[in-house]
Amino acid sequence: MSGASQLSADAVAASSSLPPLLAEAERAAASIWGVHGRRSAGNGETFWQYRHAQPGDSLGSIDWRRSGRSDELFVRETEWETAQSVFLWPDSSASMQFQSKNVRTTKARRAAVLALATAVLLERGDERFALMREDAGRIMQGRTGVDRLATALSFEAGEQPESGTPPEVSYTAGARGLFISDFFGDMDALGAALSKAIARRVRGVMLQVVDPVEEAFPYSGRVLFESIGGGMRYDADRAESLREAYQKRLSERRDALREMARTAGWHFAIHRTDTPVTPALMMIYQTLQSKKVSG
Repeated sequence: MSGASQLSADAVAASSSLPPLLAEAERAAASIWGVHGRRSAGNGETFWQYRHAQPGDSLGSIDWRRSGRSDELFVRETEWETAQSVFLWPDSSASMQFQSKNVRTTKARRAAVLALATAVLLERGDERFALMREDAGRIMQGRTGVDRLATALSFEAGEQPESGTPPEVSYTAGARGLFISDFFGDMDALGAALSKAIARRVRGVMLQVVDPVEEAFPYSGRVLFESIGGGMRYDADRAESLREAYQKRLSERRDALREMARTAGWHFAIHRTDTPVTPALMMIYQTLQSKKVSG
């Protein structure tokens, strides 16, 4: 059995004794760990490997001692040090509690699983993370940090606002950020939160999590639309007549989110709760590890 397969098997076996949210996150992390590890060439101090010199390499990058033992020139590569902190915001607002009848999870739980699985991967790469909450933001690392994060995400308490906005935290300069939300809230507030992140040179990922019915709008006939938090109600006589306008508004919002992310140097992506976790998690991890985040 390969190392990655063994890790996956071990994670599944161990997950029976873990809290449900952490067990799900561990399984998701195990599905990609070993495929994409932390090590990559870049600016750092830790030696990684020698490689043959290529056209465009500067004379200063050549390791003359190693090259002197051969007829070829070699460059000494160092490992890209990616151990900066990653700030995690899985939106838990009222709108994120939505779950259509044929889907097995709420948007909030999927956001929590993705955030926690990201933390599991970061911990395995000896990296640090922080949960963005009004009363939190402390840097965590190691298995103790993962367990603490799992506890915080598993026991959301108190009344939640109708929609969410990333809370203010004290970012570490040059850190990474992961915002997971439906982004159905105030765009100006989101823009302000991104501006504060940019001021600290924080780059990252904005992942929009949606339920499939929020894209398809499969309603017809008389339908009473009511927000999860109860703050909005609309009684439609012919719901199907609203579909085109609704989908146009959704498309326009996504265009605005993409442009907001592009301007901030962040990466924007969409994830549906009826699709597997693994592709979204792999995208998150690869993007956070990349020296160039936006795309």
